[in-house]
Amino acid sequence: MGRTTKFALLLVFTAGLFYLPIASAQTGVTPHAGKLQDGATYLIEVPANWNGTLFLYSHGYVAPGAANPAEDVGDPATRAFMLGSGYALAGSSYATTGWAIQQAIPDQIAVLGIFHKIVGHPKRTIAWGHSLGGMITAGLIQRFPHDFDAALPMCGVVSGAVATWNTALDAAFAFEVLLAPGSGLQVVNIAQPSTNLDISEEFLAAAQGTAQGRARIALAAALGNLPGWFTPTSPEPAPTDYASQEMNQFLWDQQVDFPFVFAFRAELEARAGGNGSWNTGVDFREQLAKSIDLEEVVALYEAAGLDLNTDLETLNRASRISADPPAFEYLVKNITFDGQINIPVLTLHTKGDGLVVVQNESAYRHVVDEEGNGELLRRDFIDRAGHCAFTPAETIAAVEKLVDRLNTGRWHEPTAAELNASAAALGPAFNIFATAAGVVPAPPAFIDFIPSPYLRPFDLGDDDRGRGRGGDGRGDDNRGGDSY
Repeated sequence: MGRTTKFALLLVFTAGLFYLPIASAQTGVTPHAGKLQDGATYLIEVPANWNGTLFLYSHGYVAPGAANPAEDVGDPATRAFMLGSGYALAGSSYATTGWAIQQAIPDQIAVLGIFHKIVGHPKRTIAWGHSLGGMITAGLIQRFPHDFDAALPMCGVVSGAVATWNTALDAAFAFEVLLAPGSGLQVVNIAQPSTNLDISEEFLAAAQGTAQGRARIALAAALGNLPGWFTPTSPEPAPTDYASQEMNQFLWDQQVDFPFVFAFRAELEARAGGNGSWNTGVDFREQLAKSIDLEEVVALYEAAGLDLNTDLETLNRASRISADPPAFEYLVKNITFDGQINIPVLTLHTKGDGLVVVQNESAYRHVVDEEGNGELLRRDFIDRAGHCAFTPAETIAAVEKLVDRLNTGRWHEPTAAELNASAAALGPAFNIFATAAGVVPAPPAFIDFIPSPYLRPFDLGDDDRGRGRGGDGRGDDNRGGDSY
């Protein structure tokens, strides 16, 4: 796959957008568009039958240099339903692309201010968004708790920036040490992102061609809890189909994840003024033991005739990476979560997400529970591979569950089967999924599911905030692989 084609596919994954053939034109809707002071653009749409509720949408990661229009909803089908149901929509482009948390949060608040001036004050304001936009959604309600009444972070990076980039470092570090030693591949302080990505993909392709290489790809993937399921319209591989699981992990690396860990990290480092991640003190043997991919790795190592203990010892003895303190502080600020929610929050995630793994929900749940706010948080899961791979019907079912919580003052607890029935009742126009080959029917796939722990948790409630970041000699990585 060529670089241009691959980045086009990546943009679909990262933005969480699956465009569907429902006409975007809608009668009785008043649009407002313009530009914020920092250059970001905004879009507001208000239906004639506005019910007083505003949904503020935060879009996902946009690759550096890519087109960056203002967005106020994730897909046209959901847009048609929301506007037809009387909800107003709003959102901005953010002033920059890449890891734009620093610009996105004030830009989104600025859009609220514009809405208040040109439309009026909503009775309710609900924050929602996909992927990085899910992280921004959680950040908005943390930083501006009195401006929102509820939130719906979807496929969100809700483990926080420190945890996310530490986990990415673990997988990249294992790949470089075991599969690309001496190659010049940079896992941090990336000087030439495009060249660095080329090196990583060259060695990834070579490794995929041997049993030993595939086993080591699986080990690196396991350190990030990468699922062995890639294609949204395919069934999940059987629990013991380790060859298929590894092939899917290879596809995640090749087509989605490696551009982030070996190229787009450079954009973050430029923002932060250095490397904000560390692996000092990480015991990779312990991390693997807690991974969802442990059995796969053991089986593939045995099939390849490799000694897993030897490779784990190689990783544990390898020279480690410390964080630059100012860059670490930048990640903490942009953004890490403290669990201080005071409004209803419903999260939505696919089970087989290989870009923002479903264990993000475990990390967020833990910090919210630690602060005693667990009653305000609910989580729903979709039994499907893919990042932000929701049908419009599934998104709408989640919206209706959250709105019901606001209307009644309590969570009703529909089962997965009941949520699927609600989504199915929306009809075939909303129970569809866009693929490269065209639009296909997709039945609702809510599932009763509890994700495993996040492997490298970090949050603002940690007593030992930041230890290990500066190479202090103690090798404490902030509770590294604690089970949450």
